[in-house]
Amino acid sequence: QVQLVESGGGLVQAGGSLRLSCVASGSIFSINVMGWYRQAPGKQRERIASITSGDSTNYSDSVKGRFTISRDNAKKTVYLQMNGLKPEDTAIYYCAATSKFGVWTYWGQGTQVTVSS
Repeated sequence: QVQLVESGGGLVQAGGSLRLSCVASGSIFSINVMGWYRQAPGKQRERIASITSGDSTNYSDSVKGRFTISRDNAKKTVYLQMNGLKPEDTAIYYCAATSKFGVWTYWGQGTQVTVSS
C-alpha cells in the first residue's frame, strides 16, 4: 500500500502564492505517475498537474503557466508551486499517484486552499 500526506494549504489573497507538498510512504516502488487534483464546491474533481518518473509534466489549461509540479525522489515528495492564485483556485487539493499500470489508485486526504479576492 501507498500512503500520501499533503501539507501546505491555507488562506491567501488573490495574486499570492502557496506551495503544497505531498510525502509518499509505503510501497512507493509501485508508483508510476504522481499528480495533483482539486475539487471545488459543487464541481467535479479535476486533475490539474502530473509528473512522471522521468519528470515529464502535464498541466490543465486552468493552471498552465501559474502552477509548477516537481518531485524530489530522495525525499519521496511531490510539490505544487502555485503562483498568481485566483479566487477560482479555491478548492480542496488532493495528491494522487498511479499504480504501475497507470491507474490513479492512491489518494491523500486533501488540503484546503482558499483564495480571497
